[in-house]
Amino acid sequence: MDNKTFNILAAVLIIGTAILTSFKPSVETITHEGDTTVINTTEIGKGIKGYNGATPVKIYIVKNKVVKIKPLRNQETPKYFAKAKGLLSKWEGKTVSKAQKENVDAVSGATFSSKALIQNVEKGLEFYKKRK
Repeated sequence: MDNKTFNILAAVLIIGTAILTSFKPSVETITHEGDTTVINTTEIGKGIKGYNGATPVKIYIVKNKVVKIKPLRNQETPKYFAKAKGLLSKWEGKTVSKAQKENVDAVSGATFSSKALIQNVEKGLEFYKKRK
């Protein structure tokens, strides 16, 4: 194989690799499941870190009321994260406006995870409110 052919093949390989790696699955921040609006904080909260990394959540809202908040896959230590995720019920059952005013404190012993969850919920509620 001559140099010109090698360079062309190398360029094709580099460009092809760049194209393939750019096709990562996108996460929709806001979706609808029937009458439920779902806010996924994976993208909007990607800078929010717990002890071991991102701690995204899904916030389920029906008729402007938070009905459920579900933690998504994360790298937090399960023992400590289990303590922290108990906070998520603090916002459930409240209107979005009241939930935004909720002053939730971090759980002792799981402070980093707690603060990250709180920030994700706040970011998600803010995102919902701006798009409502």
